[in-house]
Amino acid sequence: MKAVVDGIVIADAPAEDLIKIEGNWYFPPESVTANLLVESATPYTCAWKGECQYFSVRSGSTVLQDRAWSYPRPYAESFERVGRDYSNYVAFWKDVQIVP
Repeated sequence: MKAVVDGIVIADAPAEDLIKIEGNWYFPPESVTANLLVESATPYTCAWKGECQYFSVRSGSTVLQDRAWSYPRPYAESFERVGRDYSNYVAFWKDVQIVP
């Protein structure tokens, strides 16, 4: 599967390597083109997943604010709910298309 914005592939991984959490596909960290993401200072803590790291996505000369996020150190208890460790996996907001 691929995460694509404006024709640019941001992440690419086999479907079996992704994790679906609350309707969002999370890509393994090694499948993401890191230089297309810029860490954001936007704070957020999920009650059951923990502290979130947001990223802005580079699309050509445009930077799309907070269109990706990850949980670098999720709560250990959340692994049972998700079914496996998803530390540093990256999910994308709706304007980033997830395609086969």
